[in-house]
Amino acid sequence: MSETTLSPEVVAFLNEGTRTGMLGWTGKDGRPLVAPVWFLAEDGVLVFNTGAGTAKGRALVRDPRVVLSADLAAPPYAFVQVQGIAEISDDPDELLRIATALGGRYMGADRAEEFGRRNGVPGELVVRIRPTKVIASLDATA
Repeated sequence: MSETTLSPEVVAFLNEGTRTGMLGWTGKDGRPLVAPVWFLAEDGVLVFNTGAGTAKGRALVRDPRVVLSADLAAPPYAFVQVQGIAEISDDPDELLRIATALGGRYMGADRAEEFGRRNGVPGELVVRIRPTKVIASLDATA
């Protein structure tokens, strides 16, 4: 299925467990690049943190067109691809909130604040991907 919004089924798939997203962007020289990111689907967007000085951070400021893909690598095999536009913020309160939420998802509730304090600091960015196209196959065996 192809959409322009994150359906409830897609959000449930994306937020299940500790599924890692593979973020794709265009390098300064035009090369396609990809890297894993911790992310959340919330309020109709995908959100993650990255350093302002990283290749991702610099590239998203230069060209906000991105794609994030997440999959289920076991039966029934599934994937979601979200193409979109990255919106960047360095708001300290939002940075701490997102870093803490990501820490809780990926490292467990008992370590959420630790990761929030570690990753919700100046020099980090909050990145929100506003979907322009969502492609999903939530059961490739059907």
